[in-house]
Amino acid sequence: MRKRGWLLGGAVPMAIIGWALLRTPAAAPPAPPEVVAAPSITTPRVDPPEDTHDDERSYVFRIPSGEPTSLTCEEARSIVEQVRAGLAYAPEPVRAPTFAAWAADWLDPHGLLSLSKDAPTARALARVGPELLADIEGRRRRSCESALAPAATLEQWAGELREAFDRGRAAAAAKEPPSEVEARAAALEPLPPTGAAREVATELGRRVGAFEVAHGPASRVYADEARRRFFPPLDKNGWARVVLASAVRAYVPLVDPHGEWAPFDEESRIYEVDLASRPPSRLWGRAVPTAIGVHVTDSASPPLAIDDVVLSVSRVATAGLPLEQVDQLGFATSDAKTPLSAVVLRNGEILTVELGKTDDARAPARSGVDLPSERVAYGDGDAIIVEIKDVRDDLGDELAALVATERERGPRKLTGVVLDLRGNGGGSTDGALGALALFLPGAPLFAMKRRDGTIEIDRAPVPREKDRWPGPVATLVDATTASAAEMIAGALATYRRGPSVGTATFGKGCAQEYVDDDAHAGVLRLTTLVYALPDGTPVQRVGLVPQIRFPFASTGDTSGEREAKLPHSAPAWRGPDLRDPATLKAAETPWPALGATGNVGPCKDADVCRALRLLGVPKRTPVAKH
Repeated sequence: MRKRGWLLGGAVPMAIIGWALLRTPAAAPPAPPEVVAAPSITTPRVDPPEDTHDDERSYVFRIPSGEPTSLTCEEARSIVEQVRAGLAYAPEPVRAPTFAAWAADWLDPHGLLSLSKDAPTARALARVGPELLADIEGRRRRSCESALAPAATLEQWAGELREAFDRGRAAAAAKEPPSEVEARAAALEPLPPTGAAREVATELGRRVGAFEVAHGPASRVYADEARRRFFPPLDKNGWARVVLASAVRAYVPLVDPHGEWAPFDEESRIYEVDLASRPPSRLWGRAVPTAIGVHVTDSASPPLAIDDVVLSVSRVATAGLPLEQVDQLGFATSDAKTPLSAVVLRNGEILTVELGKTDDARAPARSGVDLPSERVAYGDGDAIIVEIKDVRDDLGDELAALVATERERGPRKLTGVVLDLRGNGGGSTDGALGALALFLPGAPLFAMKRRDGTIEIDRAPVPREKDRWPGPVATLVDATTASAAEMIAGALATYRRGPSVGTATFGKGCAQEYVDDDAHAGVLRLTTLVYALPDGTPVQRVGLVPQIRFPFASTGDTSGEREAKLPHSAPAWRGPDLRDPATLKAAETPWPALGATGNVGPCKDADVCRALRLLGVPKRTPVAKH
């Protein structure tokens, strides 16, 4: 069961600038049974049965196979056709040279196959870029034969690197057994930096060979898996399918800067899991790939420990895994209903550790309030400044709890609420609607248009009476306030419920939807809707102009980073005026005048106090100066 939903994500587009730049170690959760090799390259992948998943979980991910991502020609065309039809706007043409360069990046999880300075693959892809683009777009009546030439190059190149790896492995085996320090270093050292791939392959072989000599027959299965993963033994047709999958991964963000496709083995990459009210648990906070596994360097979940080198999880060897699959391996195992195990290298010994059942391992729902806030003097009362760095699913609940707590605190009454949305790149539509419900309960808020002209209307929920805030509210915004955060600030401003203070925002007025692809091979995050504010004002490519202009010094001027400057982003759209007259009439709640004394603060950020003083000015100053 896969989740389908909307996301108004961060201001930074998900376009792949380069595989190597994006592949930073992430985190993972519980998993696997005993020490067994991962399935061979010819072993068909078997998904876990449906009853191993808990449909009440926010996200359910399967255990990855460890195999290279691949697609047939028909699968690739099916996904591209779905993307082109499903976008909220007609896609612009893709430039073949950029497409070929991005496809080369996606081919190379470790910087050996196409990114290294001696790799011939990027050049081979560049030569067929226009034909490969035409093939996956279905503009040629051929079976994607354009993928065969770079595939043949890959087959030969991977073979050469495999031979270099074998030489390094054999040289290590011919030496005296490594010292304990040398064996430990071989297992713990991060992967060598990308340079000359043959040299890197030889060094990987040396490290794997040293590990194998130090730990004997029990280590051979992991040494063999490292060889197979780093240099997959595929024939030309197998590599052609890998090329097609890389082409699709490159294509989607080129037509949609907020979009992405990932295979089911790596779908955890697609979702903003940390925005969920109950995010999946993780096995570790940070794990660094090594020649023979992944080295846990931060926040290990027991029974794992810091400095463990995880060799396998749920019978999937970790050596040579792309980081996306390393992450998902952990996420997937957090949903297993049977005991699972991992094989680790700890203090020079290879051990099997049982990770336990899901009931013991799953992360609890967040409890309490997790919103940083500051209470400062404002006139005869106090104001709270609530720092909201992203819009999580449960933002409405957290904000309601915080406001309720602050209302009970004394000795001065709570006069107003300020939502600090500076640097907030967005998040969940549900979170935005939940937050707005406290100030505009039940109000019609956003028109959201699909490409076929269909318009869907989002309304604020109706919260409990005690959760509503009838007093003054305002928002602080800047150039990096985007998407769902722009929704919150824009709705409050257009209903005249509360002014926004700051500088023009990012201008991301589009929403992404998660859907399974039509090829049944993976998941898409795709921009399927463009939204407008309650009065019809466009946000996409336009942004919000705050009612009170204030140049926050702490955020600086990032005017060069705007949705309007992203290639292939959706065009602006003006929607209908949805504002309910009764709500509009009752909504405006002005901030109390501060009088001559202007009693505000002190604030941790002096700019915030300066901005708050402008809220109490009877005639608002359009531009504030320091």
